[in-house]
Amino acid sequence: MTKLDGFMDILTGRFDNAEQYETMKKNNQPFPYAEHVNTACNDKIIHLPADFKGVFMVEESYYTSDGHTHASPHLFLFTEEPEGIKLTSYEVPAGYDKNTFSYQDITQIDFNDLKVSEKFTPAIYVEKDGVWEGGSVSMFTPVLKFTLFERFSPECLEVTEHMEVNGKRTFGYDDPIIYKRKAQ
Repeated sequence: MTKLDGFMDILTGRFDNAEQYETMKKNNQPFPYAEHVNTACNDKIIHLPADFKGVFMVEESYYTSDGHTHASPHLFLFTEEPEGIKLTSYEVPAGYDKNTFSYQDITQIDFNDLKVSEKFTPAIYVEKDGVWEGGSVSMFTPVLKFTLFERFSPECLEVTEHMEVNGKRTFGYDDPIIYKRKAQ
């Protein structure tokens, strides 16, 4: 098994933060209920190069706060690099949007039509004692900064995301969202 295979085994599946959400709710701390559905999707992509060694993944994220749920789907490519596992973000493919881009709804995507996200700085993950850590800082616009830090282990996925406009946080929480694998 390669490092990438082990990394993807930890990262793919269905996850939620129900346990953390209930604890925060009991303590009257505002916090979203969040779900991740992470599915490797190379099987849905045509014209991959014959020697292609990366893994594309659809990340379907659903956040519920104040009684409203919004979807935030992403297409990521994971590759094994000398410095660690690299996450490259891709634009949602043409013909899909945040409401229709899910592994289940993808029919076929042409590799040659995929576009790397210009605004997202690729993240690098390094393994330390069985836990993968990494992230990146991206400037989505000259005033909009996105900071990502994640820790992945067989026990949970810890995700910290912050958006700042002119140095003032507009999205994100002090505590990471702690996703645990849901029973299948």
